[in-house]
Amino acid sequence: MRLRAPADRRPGPSVGAWLVWQGIREHKGWIWAGAGVIALGLYGVVATWQNDDNFGRILAAYGGILVAGSIAWGMIADGYRPDRYDVIGAAVCLAGMAVIMYAPRSS
Repeated sequence: MRLRAPADRRPGPSVGAWLVWQGIREHKGWIWAGAGVIALGLYGVVATWQNDDNFGRILAAYGGILVAGSIAWGMIADGYRPDRYDVIGAAVCLAGMAVIMYAPRSS
């Protein structure tokens, strides 16, 4: 079975973690942190909708999206400018995710 890539590119973990960070670290309050907890929980629910029975494979594939999405979210939300090592690292993670998702496997 294959993982579904396009639907998996939701910003849940990046946004969720950022909201928790804002709520606690930036002192914006527990509403922000609570919204982050909800977003992170929904991220876990979305993983159960995937058509692969191997949790580890799904989580590893999501990890590639998480790394690249976190850098992108930091750019959008905080004005973060990644350096070349950030970009290379994210590309390596996405390449690893592609191997995990699209490697030929027997049923």
